[in-house]
Amino acid sequence: MDTYTSLKKELLEINQKVNSLFPKAQSITGMADHTFGDWQKTCSGINKQIADEIIRIAVVGPIKSGKSTFTNALFKGDYFKRGAGVVTSIVTRARRGETLKAKLLFKSWIEINSDIRQALVMFPALSRRSENDGFDIRRKKERTDLQKAIDALSAEQLITKGVLNAGSMQLSSYLKGYERIKEIVSADNVVQQYQDDRFTEYRAFVGDETLAVYLKDVQLEINSGVFDKDIEIADCQGSDAPNPLHIAMIQDYLLLTHFITYVISSRTGLREADIKFLSMIKKMGIMDNIMFVVNCDFSEHESIDDFNALIKKVEEELSLIKPEPEIYSFSALYNLFKEQRSNLSPKDSSRLDQWERERELAAFSDRESSRFKESLHHKLTRERYSLLLKNHLERLDVIATGLDNWISINQNILSKDAGSANQIIEKLKHHQGSMNQMKSVIKNTLDGANQKIEQKLRADIDRFFDVRTGNILKNIIEFIRGYQISYHDHEENLKQSGFSSTLYLIFQEFKHALDSYMTESVNPEIVRFIRQQEAWIGEHLNSIAGPYELMVQDALTEYSNLMDSFGVGSLQKRPQKINLPDMDSIKSMIGLSLPPAVASLRYTARMQTEAVVRFGFYTVVKIFKRLIRKPVQSKNEGGILALKDGVLQMKRETERSIVYLFKDYQENLKFQYIFKLVEAVSNKLYDALLDRFQAYVADLSNIVDIVSNKKIDKQRTSELLKEMELISQEISQRITAVREEIDTTDQ
Repeated sequence: MDTYTSLKKELLEINQKVNSLFPKAQSITGMADHTFGDWQKTCSGINKQIADEIIRIAVVGPIKSGKSTFTNALFKGDYFKRGAGVVTSIVTRARRGETLKAKLLFKSWIEINSDIRQALVMFPALSRRSENDGFDIRRKKERTDLQKAIDALSAEQLITKGVLNAGSMQLSSYLKGYERIKEIVSADNVVQQYQDDRFTEYRAFVGDETLAVYLKDVQLEINSGVFDKDIEIADCQGSDAPNPLHIAMIQDYLLLTHFITYVISSRTGLREADIKFLSMIKKMGIMDNIMFVVNCDFSEHESIDDFNALIKKVEEELSLIKPEPEIYSFSALYNLFKEQRSNLSPKDSSRLDQWERERELAAFSDRESSRFKESLHHKLTRERYSLLLKNHLERLDVIATGLDNWISINQNILSKDAGSANQIIEKLKHHQGSMNQMKSVIKNTLDGANQKIEQKLRADIDRFFDVRTGNILKNIIEFIRGYQISYHDHEENLKQSGFSSTLYLIFQEFKHALDSYMTESVNPEIVRFIRQQEAWIGEHLNSIAGPYELMVQDALTEYSNLMDSFGVGSLQKRPQKINLPDMDSIKSMIGLSLPPAVASLRYTARMQTEAVVRFGFYTVVKIFKRLIRKPVQSKNEGGILALKDGVLQMKRETERSIVYLFKDYQENLKFQYIFKLVEAVSNKLYDALLDRFQAYVADLSNIVDIVSNKKIDKQRTSELLKEMELISQEISQRITAVREEIDTTDQ
């Protein structure tokens, strides 16, 4: 990271030098110019963007693959809770800081109660009350009633697809953690910090589901490792987590990341769950910047040949998803133990000694670790950072060139007599009027283009989410209607627990399947669509800018020739091509983010479950009346028929709720994201073109007063301009040097 850090520092110093010229120019009597206000605003923006720019790396992989150990090794210490396994239920982010600190952001009471009410949908006995009265966990009676209701559930009702179902597990976690958390949580989101000696206390929250369920965000500040403070590394939940909500949370973070490291355990190799998750990433269109780490467990491999055979197999399987995958193979735990050698327990120290005696495997792991670090360094400094720095550098170069030009022109005019100076100014006014007119044309063109772009995007988004013409809602509805239930498997539960409890069990299974479908198929398709729209916005606006960039260049060339005809040397040079900042940078500048993937699982919030349960009750009565008139095929025939009608109503209610949810999402996407992005990209493009104009449309008429006014110290003015010229030359040289350094690191 040294290269990037030094280049960034140099860029900030150049920006400061450029800024120092404005007060000098404004101190010259009569030469203050509104132009400098625009340039100063640009410089302030560059300074803030460089300071705020965060590069994000997501560490992803299945449960128990060693993600936390790998991340700890990167930071050279035991900071992330290791072995948390399935209970790792929140993304844990880390950056370099001055001190060791953990910041925990807790949900508000409103958010907690909202979670609980959604989990209570179709819950026997309590679902109707949660809808009508609004469940509040702070009320003791409601906690007691809920605990009794959970205790009354049979084992079958608590398990979905072989694991504890997410709804009942979430309810149970909230209840179990309440007493320990009630003094922390409040009406607003609360941040709790654990610093220095108390740092490790944060692990109790992320490693315990009954506490983690109350968390909204976890961020660590770590005062060790090789990373710059502008790099964020996140330890994510297991990619094979059984809870679709956890997968949606990973998706939300992946959309913010610039690089992904996928960790695979050498104990298991690549599994079906890995293939499924990686296929999902591919659908999202974020597979380009991914590295794979085969985390070696030395105790699992008898020889280096055995390990190499596994690596070859993993590579072959990954190639089916990503051609020529970038794979590194080493032991994260071995690396971590080496970093902590002096602080290891006797048991771990003995393990390290044992591994170091396995010279061939240890040497292989060391070589691969070095190769991984070099590659990561390359990606950060040469791929991502060089792009960011280049964008800022070119904006500074435009301003520096403009200042150079402004200084040169004023120096030349100052050397003329008042008559000659006035003659030059008068002839420039016509040219500057044309350039101001061109600015208006560009602004009006971009505004008009924005309207047309928004019209097209509006139509595309409406078509994409349309229930008849689009695939998204059509496919969800087909999934809901086509979901099959084996009613025979529920006969015993219907007999033992009754209609409501059995319907709840079916709903939990149905919801788990639907949530999985949403995270695995629907969310990636939405992300892919949005990324296509983003790319089109950038390409279209760039295509509009192209002709105007040529017009600007022609106007500036004409201006330069005009100045030459007056015998006034112009330093105007052919500038670099205008390049928009990438979409991620623009979104970061204006604080724009996609509607969260987690939102797609919130459809239960609008389900009118009372109608479903009431419908089921009336159906039971109706069916039993009907059965009185004909022979009974089985004891449970009436209950099964009622259950089928109840499920039909449940599906209809789910379908209605999802259509409503996606209509809301569709409008949010348009007005809170896409249209704002169009405006931001257009403004950035206009600002970039405007910077080119500033030095050539400046009001130079005041210099005539300086030339003719004997009360003004022309000698002092000339000295100030000379001082500014020297600083400007230094700036130009430093910009050239930084550009060459970036170009060198890009090779």
